Amino acid sequence: MAMKDDAIPRNAFMLFLQELTRGELYKRTQGKMTRQLTCLAVWVAAALLAYRVYVFRNAIWSFAEQWGTGASSYLGYGMPVVILLVGLWLGYRIVNYAPFADFLIAVEAEMSKVSWPTQQQLIRASAVVIILILGLTMIVFVYDILLRYVLVKLGIVPQ
Repeated sequence: MAMKDDAIPRNAFMLFLQELTRGELYKRTQGKMTRQLTCLAVWVAAALLAYRVYVFRNAIWSFAEQWGTGASSYLGYGMPVVILLVGLWLGYRIVNYAPFADFLIAVEAEMSKVSWPTQQQLIRASAVVIILILGLTMIVFVYDILLRYVLVKLGIVPQ
């Protein structure tokens, strides 16, 4: 069946913006750890972006002075603060946005079903991987030496 044009509400973006301005929590007890870690990751990203803008404030000042706005100090110090505040609010609200929160709740539910290895199994598996990588590295090294030797003897590669 073909999808009609009005299947998606025309004001979906406005509904999303309304959702971002709400202050309540969505299903506050479900998926708590995953949602907290996701929110923390968004906050760290916002803080790093604000810091980078703060570090490059001299470039922002010179750009603002070229345009003669006279607001270079507001841009140099205000932009990082605005970016940080918007990032903090978005981090808090995005994990409470119903579709995304439901996804995070489902992720946490699926992660609880995973059979995690014990510490001993993890150490054993890691040792196997490291030993195999070292062994394959040695094999490639030996092949490289042999190939170079053959190519030098055939006169294809100079000594």
